[in-house]
Amino acid sequence: MGIMNIDDIMKILPHRYPFLLVDGVIEMNDKKIVAYKNISINEPQFQGHFPNYPIMPGVLIIEGLAQTAGILLMNDLKESYIPLFLGIDKARFKKEVRPGDKLIYEIEILQEKMGMFKLKATAKVENKIVTSAELMVGIKKG
Repeated sequence: MGIMNIDDIMKILPHRYPFLLVDGVIEMNDKKIVAYKNISINEPQFQGHFPNYPIMPGVLIIEGLAQTAGILLMNDLKESYIPLFLGIDKARFKKEVRPGDKLIYEIEILQEKMGMFKLKATAKVENKIVTSAELMVGIKKG
């Protein structure tokens, strides 16, 4: 059992179905978060990506990593904020993510400057890296 469920996440993130891509948080401290998404064949992207061999689109894995970063950065804020995805560097896709997989997101803060954060982002399935990137995320008062 994690430390945050979907109800807790929806109190932090403004995203909703079908674009909420984090199901739970396993662990979190001031600098790092580990969260997950259960990949289901019932998700709308699999109707077209691809009907005979469904693969989670890489752009949605990156979005899930960015949403996980938003949870980390906005968890303790008392006022309303919106996470803003500002940039991506060094993105690599190493393995397919398919329905039935449990996608684990790991985010670590590398540096912070004037409300903008550089983050190390890794997605894994069965402890194998499927995606890695460096993300830039900001938070804006909502």
